[in-house]
Amino acid sequence: MKFSKLSEYFENLEKTSSRLSLIDILSDLFKETEEKEIDKIVYLLQGRLAPFFVPLEIGMAEKNVAVSIANAYKSNKEDVLKLFAKLGDEGLAAGELAQKTGAKDSGLTVEDVYKTLEEIAKTQGAGTVEKRQTLLTGLLENVDAVSAKHLVRIPLGNLRLGIGDPTVLDALATAKLGDKSNRKLMEGAYNRTSDLGLIAKTLFNKGLDGVEKLEVRVGNPIRSELCERLPSPAKVIEKMGEVDAQYKYDGFRVQIHKDGDNIRMFSRNLEEMTHMFPELIEAAKTEIKAESVILDSEALAYSPESEEFLPFQETTKRRRKHGIEEMAKSLPLKAFVFDILYKDGKGLLDKPLEERLQILKETIPNNDVLIKTGNQTIKDPKTLSNLLEDAISKGLEGVVIKKLQSPYEAGARNFNWVKLKRHSSGELNDTIDCVILGYITGRGKRTAFGAGALLVGIYDPKKDEFVTVSKIGTGLSDEEWREIHNRADKIALDHKPPRVNSIINPSVWIRPEIVIEVLADEITRSPVHTAGKEDGEPGYALRFPRLVSFRNADKKAEDATSVEELIEMYQQQGKK
Repeated sequence: MKFSKLSEYFENLEKTSSRLSLIDILSDLFKETEEKEIDKIVYLLQGRLAPFFVPLEIGMAEKNVAVSIANAYKSNKEDVLKLFAKLGDEGLAAGELAQKTGAKDSGLTVEDVYKTLEEIAKTQGAGTVEKRQTLLTGLLENVDAVSAKHLVRIPLGNLRLGIGDPTVLDALATAKLGDKSNRKLMEGAYNRTSDLGLIAKTLFNKGLDGVEKLEVRVGNPIRSELCERLPSPAKVIEKMGEVDAQYKYDGFRVQIHKDGDNIRMFSRNLEEMTHMFPELIEAAKTEIKAESVILDSEALAYSPESEEFLPFQETTKRRRKHGIEEMAKSLPLKAFVFDILYKDGKGLLDKPLEERLQILKETIPNNDVLIKTGNQTIKDPKTLSNLLEDAISKGLEGVVIKKLQSPYEAGARNFNWVKLKRHSSGELNDTIDCVILGYITGRGKRTAFGAGALLVGIYDPKKDEFVTVSKIGTGLSDEEWREIHNRADKIALDHKPPRVNSIINPSVWIRPEIVIEVLADEITRSPVHTAGKEDGEPGYALRFPRLVSFRNADKKAEDATSVEELIEMYQQQGKK
């Protein structure tokens, strides 16, 4: 496929505000795509060259890209940056300059562009900046204006298409299998491998049967299993019967992959974070009794002086690119391992929890840096209540309760796992993870910050869309307002994002990327919000919401609280 043809599809995808239209456009694209290039096109749709867990980043700064644009279109860097400042998008600047100079398409294929972008990403050593600029200039000199616009956005990580993984799977199923009905089967394979390009290539090459046979592999993160909520120990035992209970730690979800001495670690949103945790690397090499293994764990910062585990805000300081060794000494981590998903060539996802925990016990027999999470079998509410109180007294979040016979359901959220957190006034008190969808321009004092209230939403995984749940105007310091304004302006859009369902129109729409933790007094019904809104019935909304913290460090937008979770929390309040 010519890159100019792919760019036409990019153009159509960018202009639509309908998820159904996204699926139709993508399906048409995939029907035109050959097997040898389908994985590359899927990655490029995500603005990448590889799956999220592969650290292959193009990573060119705006000023360096501006040099490439200037060299391609006989301009200078300063003029390009001025145009960028005026238009707010370096892709638009490149497109405008390409149009003015009469840029023509020379017939570059997707494969040609992909290989050059890959070369840019892998360029290292002396003269790296200049080599990357030259390679990008060479591409820009051979594409038309529309292609230049979208091409420039890829190395900047700013493709602006707003396509979710379920939407890509829907389009693949529609293109190759006739309709979306088999998406769930494909999604299961995706949850095991976390590689959309692999799913697409296997579907094109071996059909749905081949996709279903894709198994867990060391080095590919498995999408995390997640917890449901129940309001009390009594309700837990009533619904789940005899259970396994573990302390709930508030840290980084870290999936540890060991293949001999090759250790890799991934966050819950599939990002590789191995280099950040040298003490966990060493522990994985010495404390794990297996040649190859995948462990699910929660990593927390630990204070050697006070011998206590520190809150999440302290743990987040370990996410850094520089000064890692020094920070590891002053703020060491312990990883509480609560599940084992693979060992010595055998996937364990289908094994019952009871059996997996026994295998885990044999795999990390010593509790030093990698610590097997303490657990106990419970069958009555009183014992569970006592364990919950014990967890809270230790400064922990609460407990996680799991069905003893349950498999590990990658990417799923159901009542195989339930979390119980601290109570307040006799009711379950829990925060809600929201996504900022836009902001309303400030008035009075807040005019200086550019944002006076945030429009926030949650995620509806069944529809792969973000729905509104509140406007937030409290809980932020002046500095946080300024930070949100600065971050939001970099991902602002001139139209509603295609996967956002909203009755409210904010002053500025932004791409759904910024995740915040929100506390509210209660959940109410609201005709103006779209969370859970069906058939003329009102939606659900947060009453008196306030921001608690930013959670971008460990969560992406699709990890936000789901509509189903919100409705369950509403029902747990005793509402009719």
